[in-house]
Amino acid sequence: MSLRFGILVFPNVQQLDLTGPYEVLATAKGAEVELIWKDRNPVMSSTRLSLTPTATFDDCPPLDVLCIPGGGGVNALLEDKAVLDFVWERAAQARYITSVCSGALVLGAAGLLKGKRATTHWYAHDFLEEFGAIPVDARIVEDGKLITAGGVTSGIDFGLALVARLLGQAEAEIVQLSLEYAPAPPFSSGTPAEASPSVLAEAKERLLGSRRVREEMFARWRQERRAAEPKRIPA
Repeated sequence: MSLRFGILVFPNVQQLDLTGPYEVLATAKGAEVELIWKDRNPVMSSTRLSLTPTATFDDCPPLDVLCIPGGGGVNALLEDKAVLDFVWERAAQARYITSVCSGALVLGAAGLLKGKRATTHWYAHDFLEEFGAIPVDARIVEDGKLITAGGVTSGIDFGLALVARLLGQAEAEIVQLSLEYAPAPPFSSGTPAEASPSVLAEAKERLLGSRRVREEMFARWRQERRAAEPKRIPA
């Protein structure tokens, strides 16, 4: 069974959001993975890893699954009509529309989260309600053809779950073993609930720049919506 997965690649993407699920999906038997962007020029990730698209919005083949990774570059995508139109159109055609980390916000901006259960990175969770989503604190959340994954490393779990769903658990287990994916982190700081207050505060500080841009963007959107509401004429 041949499956084609498409992963959006864009400037300032969180590299592991993309390469985590990419490695899992590309390892699955019979799977093809496309990296998709507006053109085929190399794209620089947030950690300066150069990634080369294999397909463009104009020539992308039919996809079984479209995945939107996250990262600081998501902020620009939230108001990029070409990106949002592509995501909306492919969501109607694909078997599954998916995201990793803050990529869920792109799905929201494309109008795909309203009334849907969804997750994202812990420091972006509160933005989900802006799009009418129902936030769920989990590494993977499925709601119909929508599958969202939590922050960064959740993309590996998501990739394995997707392989299991589409190609069977046996294939997913073969991929997991091939990649020797048996996480045993040396520290218990992988979630806000587990991290110490000082670690949590420092992590938030390092992510604050991107978050502030989003906060300002959402505040502007709310103001624009209020301005566009019909004015009541006194009786």
